[in-house]
Amino acid sequence: MINLADIRAAHKIVSKVAIRTPILPLKFFDRPDTFVKCENLQRTGAFKIRGAYHRISKLPKSCKGVTASSSGNHAQAVALAARMRGIQACIVMLDQSVATKVEGTKGYGAEVILGGTNSVLITERAEREAKERGFVFVPPFNDPDIIAGQGTVGLEIVQDLRDVKSVIVQIGGGGLSSGVATAVKESNPKIKVFGVEPTGAAAMRAALDAGKVVTLPSVNTIADGLKPTRVGQLTLDHLRKYADDVVLVDDEHILAATRHLILKEKLVVEPSGAAALAAVMSGKLKLPKGPAVVILSGGNADLKAILGTA
Repeated sequence: MINLADIRAAHKIVSKVAIRTPILPLKFFDRPDTFVKCENLQRTGAFKIRGAYHRISKLPKSCKGVTASSSGNHAQAVALAARMRGIQACIVMLDQSVATKVEGTKGYGAEVILGGTNSVLITERAEREAKERGFVFVPPFNDPDIIAGQGTVGLEIVQDLRDVKSVIVQIGGGGLSSGVATAVKESNPKIKVFGVEPTGAAAMRAALDAGKVVTLPSVNTIADGLKPTRVGQLTLDHLRKYADDVVLVDDEHILAATRHLILKEKLVVEPSGAAALAAVMSGKLKLPKGPAVVILSGGNADLKAILGTA
């Protein structure tokens, strides 16, 4: 498991390329002292560049390329980090990945393979491609360097908003939530950390309840970035130690939060990036009084699908 020292060390590397995204107050929300950490404004449009760059920066000089499996945001981050490093990237994405994310990944110079309908299949294909090409597989979440890189989001929160009382973060495979929870709790154990998953893809909640990693038979949610069928052992261990709770929200509330951010707050966020706010807006969480920071994890939105307009 990683610790606060690992995250601080990662920040020295990550800050060379990642934007220190702002923490902004919500202007049109009735809970006072509610803020958002705008990783939707990050390079590649999501927090993922933090972990991907941290991991790839540590690869040996002899490394000639990397592979990755992703629905879209990790794909773009690995593609950009590989380009920065001057090595090749082959990304295996879901057959149903959002078209803009596929094109974005190609735009950063990566080869894209559509490799299956779930996270297990595309991971197996990416690992096979790595072995055949002599590349290194860069996992999306279950890796200490990835978790430490993503944890820099939490480190910036506690540094930039000193009196924060709670942090709310969405969960896909658990890389972001694990790193954030570690950074926040080891900085100040009194701060509450809440994880949020879609009801149709609740792999972490299932793992916490079972006491071990489990594989969901299927997933179904509008939040395409939160659809792994299973979490990692490392991410489970971190959240079991540091998270105060993990709650579930349905797609209706995720979509409402997404539209609120776009139409009211003027922040372009994809459904995956709005899931944490959905838990707050829907009343799924009882937050302590005082400043709460909701992480907006990504902004690579399919606006036509979200808003129902051309």
